[in-house]
Amino acid sequence: MISRRQLWALLALTLMWGVNWPMMKLSLQQLSPLYFRASTMLLGAAWLFAYVASKGERMRPSGKEWLTIAWLGLPNVLGWHTLSIFGVQELASGRAAILGFTMPIFTVLIGAAFFGERITPRVRLAVVCVSLAIGLLLWHELQRLSGRPAGVAWMLGAAASWALGTLMFRRAHLTLSPLVVTVWMLLLGSSVVWALALSLEPLPQPASFTPLMWISLAYGVLINYGFAQLIWFGMARDLPPATSAMSVMAIPLVGTLSATFITGEVPHWQDWLAMVFVMVAIASVLLPSGFLRRSPGAAQSPDA
Repeated sequence: MISRRQLWALLALTLMWGVNWPMMKLSLQQLSPLYFRASTMLLGAAWLFAYVASKGERMRPSGKEWLTIAWLGLPNVLGWHTLSIFGVQELASGRAAILGFTMPIFTVLIGAAFFGERITPRVRLAVVCVSLAIGLLLWHELQRLSGRPAGVAWMLGAAASWALGTLMFRRAHLTLSPLVVTVWMLLLGSSVVWALALSLEPLPQPASFTPLMWISLAYGVLINYGFAQLIWFGMARDLPPATSAMSVMAIPLVGTLSATFITGEVPHWQDWLAMVFVMVAIASVLLPSGFLRRSPGAAQSPDA
């Protein structure tokens, strides 16, 4: 049973990660995508490293763990964080969030294709729902003269990368805590993104940044890569699967709604319908069997 403290923490986490999507879009109005990602990732990982180290966690990987962490960082950091920022640049932030959170479905599909996991009727329902959602968003992009269907491809690639990284993480043998491993992946990944930014993009001009721009950058560093990570790893082990599924389902909804106030994006009917399909798909693959048949007073732990 989830406690009141966990409930408030989960609500805060959902809001933090949902609002992050339009905040990223806001930052990209004055900063190129790779420099944005490199800056926020490095600074966020640095303060997260300092905080976790101050709590007495063992921070230094053993010899072979360095290679494992670098390998895990390819899809988890370079794949997800780099491809998704290009997707946000091309698409409305709410639409990018909807596509990004198809990642649980990709996790199941990649697991079935390469790791021998079973395809269930619920997974088939999820695939149909996600296909309809992607079709709706592609249809809207192709309808517009200035539509950018490439943004859809960026986001689907990011979601698939996150899914592959999740499956690899589950099978990795590491002695460090998952939070420490994540911090190292971010630090190593940011060095690669910095190299790409310096090679491919013009140098930014911080003197021209508006106060709103600095706020959005601070949000990325302190909230997205900081507090949200601490909350998630602080409660991930104890959170019931159904509750975490509901949070994942709500993040693209928060992203779409908050974008109206932060960036002025107005969702279309295709966005709302696509979101419904994605939420149904996430529920299909993440909610425990029989969850919807249980009455509120008869909720059981995941181990029951």
